[in-house]
Amino acid sequence: YGAKIRAPHALVMTFLFKSGSLREKLESIAQATYTHSRNLAYFVFTYKGLMALQSRLQGKKIPFHSFFAACIGGWLVFGENNPINSQITMYLLSRILFGLSRLAVEKGYVPQPKQDPFPLFTALIWGTVLWLFEYHRQTLQPSLQSSMTYLYDDSNEWHDISDFLIYNKRTDSK
Repeated sequence: YGAKIRAPHALVMTFLFKSGSLREKLESIAQATYTHSRNLAYFVFTYKGLMALQSRLQGKKIPFHSFFAACIGGWLVFGENNPINSQITMYLLSRILFGLSRLAVEKGYVPQPKQDPFPLFTALIWGTVLWLFEYHRQTLQPSLQSSMTYLYDDSNEWHDISDFLIYNKRTDSK
């Protein structure tokens, strides 16, 4: 599963934003794919093992078991701060926030919105990320900085149609 998810992403991001020879780019794609796949496999093994152990020790499965097993697995497998682990963790954070919001409404902690809150939510997200990009760029994750630099800074200078099709940052002097 990790290879299925990471390989296409690494391929696109590497050829869009990384410099180096074809061999270096392919090695980078293979390394990112391997790391993502290995970490997911280690996490699943750790999580399922700890779930089985807790269930066996207590004679039944309880909700805290999943939280505890995932905390331990997350610490052991994803605890190193690197680009792959960071991206996976940020991906999860966004899904968790949506899930907790829905759970809060489902449990009655928050009233059911009268209208779709998504337009307001997305406006606040985009407003915040562009403010951070413009005034506190260093606080953003490196791959997000690269994407935003490409979209909002590099796009100020145009050369030809290749700016749209390949990459609009010239390395040669034309």
